[in-house]
Amino acid sequence: MSKRNFMLFPNFCQKAVTLSYDDGVRQDKKLIEIMLKHGLKGTFNINSGFFDKEFNGQTTGRMTKEEALSLYVNSGMEVACHGYKHLPLLNLDLSVVNNEIATDRKELENLFGKIINGMAYSFGHCSDDIVSVLKTCGIKYSRTTVSTQSFSIPNDWLKAPATCHHKDPKLMDLAKEFISIEQNPYSLTKEPLLFSLWGHSYEFDRDDNWKVIEEFAEYIGGRKDVWYATWGEIYSYVTAFDSLEYSMDGTKVYNPSGVTIYYNNYGKPFEIKPLETVTVGEKGIL
Repeated sequence: MSKRNFMLFPNFCQKAVTLSYDDGVRQDKKLIEIMLKHGLKGTFNINSGFFDKEFNGQTTGRMTKEEALSLYVNSGMEVACHGYKHLPLLNLDLSVVNNEIATDRKELENLFGKIINGMAYSFGHCSDDIVSVLKTCGIKYSRTTVSTQSFSIPNDWLKAPATCHHKDPKLMDLAKEFISIEQNPYSLTKEPLLFSLWGHSYEFDRDDNWKVIEEFAEYIGGRKDVWYATWGEIYSYVTAFDSLEYSMDGTKVYNPSGVTIYYNNYGKPFEIKPLETVTVGEKGIL
């Protein structure tokens, strides 16, 4: 059993759902409309060197800076890096990798006026050396294209896998399995569950299968026992939970972060507010 077995997501949820879509194409607008209709949230990973360019033969191409700024900010979605020119990182000298990531981060931060420290790997490519470059560029998490068909929270945030791509033939089976799982808060045998979906919204036009994401969003969205969040929100929350400090006897816990933590103490949920120390009795937390 790990400390995360005691973790609850915000509002005492035991499950979270997030979406992650790449490249900043105009089909993101329709995807976001579907997401908002069903209360979903997600992260959109952008190549800031490719605004307003044709892409993969799609006549709609990529958004302009103005379109991207309006769409993502007004929808409440997260923006993250995807490499300035979407270059295959494994084929590059590390100095070029550094420029590819640092330039993308700088351009996106200047455009959106906020700190951007998340990412998805272009082509899903990563290595230990590339991860080291990400760290020097201030990237805190980066999604790969590895699909686990499971609902585990990442342990290595700079090589974070996803549950599946939206074209996975088991997509709805996985969604139904995720929703049907009943966590016993008294057993503390499992961590909370995370369903993370990834893809590219232009694929829905290319494959003529918008019904796939519409069915998924309608089924998995709008549930009171699920936390719908961006990748960045999930990363920040889990790392804040991991930063909790405990007294020697386990009867007190201190929250040094700026995030309210929701805690499951042997089936008795409670909140630990930022900079608060909570006494939990003789039994203790751990």
